Amino acid sequence: MNIPSLKNSVSPEEWQLRVDLAACYRLVAAYGWSDLVFTHVSARIPGPEHHFLINPYGMMFDEITASSLVKVDQDCNKLSESPFPVNPAGFTIHSCIHQVRDDAGCVLHTHSRAGVAVSAQKCGVLPLSQQSTFVLLSLAYHDYEGVALFEGEKPRLQADLGHANHLMLRNHGLLVVGRTIQDAFLNMYNFESTCRIQVDAQAGGELHLIPQPVINTNAGIMKVATAGLGAQLAWPALLRKLDRMDESYKT
Repeated sequence: MNIPSLKNSVSPEEWQLRVDLAACYRLVAAYGWSDLVFTHVSARIPGPEHHFLINPYGMMFDEITASSLVKVDQDCNKLSESPFPVNPAGFTIHSCIHQVRDDAGCVLHTHSRAGVAVSAQKCGVLPLSQQSTFVLLSLAYHDYEGVALFEGEKPRLQADLGHANHLMLRNHGLLVVGRTIQDAFLNMYNFESTCRIQVDAQAGGELHLIPQPVINTNAGIMKVATAGLGAQLAWPALLRKLDRMDESYKT
């Protein structure tokens, strides 16, 4: 698909955001979390306008490029030319979170098999793995209300998320927020790993749960383990992985 480059038509800051967001989409596909052309990753463009980037509805995640991402405002008006529409359900979920969470530079939502499986379990996320301890420290739940098309669901979704960075959408899937695209990707990596491990563990026999005091002590462990760099430590390696596969996300 021939999409003209926007590199010289946007600010350097927006272009870098586009490249990182396109990389995130490619990584979601590479790790098997995508659902054809459905679900979304959105990133807020710095500035007072409350504009953000989201995927063109109809493109597979493994073909999204920096220039194909669509810039929209809070009312879903396209601010950049694109032959593709924006998924209204995806916009409902993402826009309402960006609206109330100024710290959410990126919102990432998936319908992965393991994520939906655990979201359908009454117990929710169980403390079964090291990965789960990071998720449980900032986890919220939102009950399923049908396909997210209606304005009336927004305040309930906003209230349920609160200040958490991981949101389990019951019977639906997983959602994370991050200060940056890199942070959101690492949050989803841990969330998805948590759900995969849980489904596997439940099939293997009696479960051994991690005690709550141990979970509480893990609050600062990730910062220590990554020397305070967090997702920034893994992101360059992830980009090298993508470059070995296909560098076209940068176009």
